[in-house]
Amino acid sequence: MKRKYSRIRALLLDAAAAGAALVVFALFHHVLPREQQALNLQTVNTAQAARAAVETAAPQVTAETTEAPVITEATETSETAKATETAKAAETFHPTDRTTASAGKSDSGSRGNPGKGSRSRNSRGGMNGNDKGGSALTDSGAAEEDTAEAVSLSEKFADRFTDSVVVTENSYTSPDIAVSVEKVEEGSLTYYVADIYVRDITCFRTALAGETYGSGFRDSIGDMAALNNALLAVNGDYYGNTSEGVVIRNGVIYRANATNCDVCVLYYDGRMKVMPGSSFSVEEAIADGAWQAWTFGPALLDTDGSVLTEFASTNRIISANPRTAIGYYEPGHYCLVVVDGRGESSGITLPQLSKLFYNLGCTAAYNLDGGNSSVMVWGDEVINNPSGGGRESSDALLIAEVRDYE
Repeated sequence: MKRKYSRIRALLLDAAAAGAALVVFALFHHVLPREQQALNLQTVNTAQAARAAVETAAPQVTAETTEAPVITEATETSETAKATETAKAAETFHPTDRTTASAGKSDSGSRGNPGKGSRSRNSRGGMNGNDKGGSALTDSGAAEEDTAEAVSLSEKFADRFTDSVVVTENSYTSPDIAVSVEKVEEGSLTYYVADIYVRDITCFRTALAGETYGSGFRDSIGDMAALNNALLAVNGDYYGNTSEGVVIRNGVIYRANATNCDVCVLYYDGRMKVMPGSSFSVEEAIADGAWQAWTFGPALLDTDGSVLTEFASTNRIISANPRTAIGYYEPGHYCLVVVDGRGESSGITLPQLSKLFYNLGCTAAYNLDGGNSSVMVWGDEVINNPSGGGRESSDALLIAEVRDYE
């Protein structure tokens, strides 16, 4: 009889243990993620509201529109080794001053003295082994807000777009996009400048390798461009090479970890801001309608748009290398620059890259992953000469139509 009761008691204890295990499972897989789910839902609502405002201002055309971004949870699936780059000695560089600037800087152009506003910064080391270093921006961080009266992108650049698609060897225009690409050769340096206008900010897209978020996914920029029907594509910040910093892609917040690196944010209203990582707030990003955000850097212009001559990065990063970077003129007007290096082209230092963007007329600029990663795709062709033949990356920046035009 005692053995019978002992067996019953053992069965009850096993049942209680199984029940406790189910409670723990439910807690971690259903209850705890709710905070992240709430964050994602708030992002979806913000994205939908911002998208609605964009589409209201967009031209009235008979075309199929894309759906608002859908937020999905994503986790990194594996760790990848840090990519290494071999720096070359810096060489004297004098980017050609451009002479087509107009009021409001809606065109690329020179802004006079390239040395205006140059200043020294105290270096601050990086974190988590990230040798990109800290921020050289002022402690106030973010660039000054645009206080001018808001003008819809469709009104501001109406003369840049065409009623139908018009394609030439080095340009593309449509009701939503105007892009032209220029190859520049100056002495031992070769670089490519893509001048970009968008009427709908969602045409400025990003892609993830394998269409999946995580550190174990890599693909060529050409393949990511083709998969997303991109007109133009460059490599991104190689987010999968580190666990720090901010990753926002097409309105989806995948990661918002602490970082000492500068962060670049592109918003639904067309603004682009570069700020120290310590100044980034995911709550503010949601409230302001963040569309894309990258963590690499550093910032290439000061908060007032002037040249930076010193950077809180290692000499290996600062010295002459192949480069990919994004420049900002005003909402709706951007440029992407890819610089060849480690071959016939000498590459470019960070101070020289800062001067280049200043001379282009940009008010903000941001360095992305470089070295062998620096690739520009125009149409279905890699148009630059990537170092080492280029390398696969975890992400890309794209310019692509979001409507169908006949």
